[in-house]
Amino acid sequence: MATDYILFVHGVNTREKQEQYTYADQLFRLIQQGVGSSINLKKIALYWGDINQTAQDELVRSFKQSSVWNQLWFKDFRTNQLLQFAGDAALYLSRTVGSQVVQRLKEQALQEIQGYNPQEDRLHLITHSWGTVILFDILFAERWTFDNVPGHQDVMAIRNFLFGLQPSPTSGIRLASINTMGSPIALFNLINVEGSSHNFKPILEELLKNLYNIRGRQLPWTNFIHPGDPVAWPLETILFDSIEEQKKYLDLLDFLNKNEGLTDIIFQQLSQQTLALIHGGKAHGSYWQSKQVADKITQVIKAEVAKSKNPVANRTAS
Repeated sequence: MATDYILFVHGVNTREKQEQYTYADQLFRLIQQGVGSSINLKKIALYWGDINQTAQDELVRSFKQSSVWNQLWFKDFRTNQLLQFAGDAALYLSRTVGSQVVQRLKEQALQEIQGYNPQEDRLHLITHSWGTVILFDILFAERWTFDNVPGHQDVMAIRNFLFGLQPSPTSGIRLASINTMGSPIALFNLINVEGSSHNFKPILEELLKNLYNIRGRQLPWTNFIHPGDPVAWPLETILFDSIEEQKKYLDLLDFLNKNEGLTDIIFQQLSQQTLALIHGGKAHGSYWQSKQVADKITQVIKAEVAKSKNPVANRTAS
């Protein structure tokens, strides 16, 4: 029986604390309930949230020693939500911390995915927030291709496990879907910066083309956006403008989460007011408990399993 691996990468909580090791448990349970027993799922929840904690704690201690610190507004917001997001971004982009994150993710991913069947098993990516930027940087950014940079060997080891990527593009597990939640990836302009070592357009394009040639159909990509999440941004028009033949290789959809709870409904009435930002942190973390998100991912997984059983029809239709 084929296995569908569900690989999660968390981002920044942007609320009171960092994500915990159990961050993906509830969403995975909802997906499991949706697919039933006829599909064999395996959860791989990667965790990197504690790597930056020491550096951030030291920075907070330095801030608090300032003579004006006690006069500032929103101190909790500054030291938790804002520092976590901006701090993780700045630290990851550094070579030292970035390579540490890469090494951690490699060790976890390769340990969990070893023993897969390259002919039958499938891989589904579910990333949240800054975790989207991290995973796409690892998989597709050209900055890791240079032999002398810290983290190069770890990145190549990760890419070697994914079909369609160098150094072994004809081997590895096949990607079956991409799901991004609360993603700020469009803001970082990593997609269409020509000449930048952060540009991942060429390698992503290579992956999509190789996958299409063997699958005979588009790769589904759902970009989940809560309307109250200030970190989440649309992606389908950004990506479609930057990747050649994208409509042939990629089925990318911006999926707007409907308001699910009473608090969401209340803040919907204030949707264009500054006060709605108070709800932003809760909205940004809501994907992990959302049945709508789980139902959509379940729908994609079921569709991919069904299409995998009839590859001739897929290629004929394309």
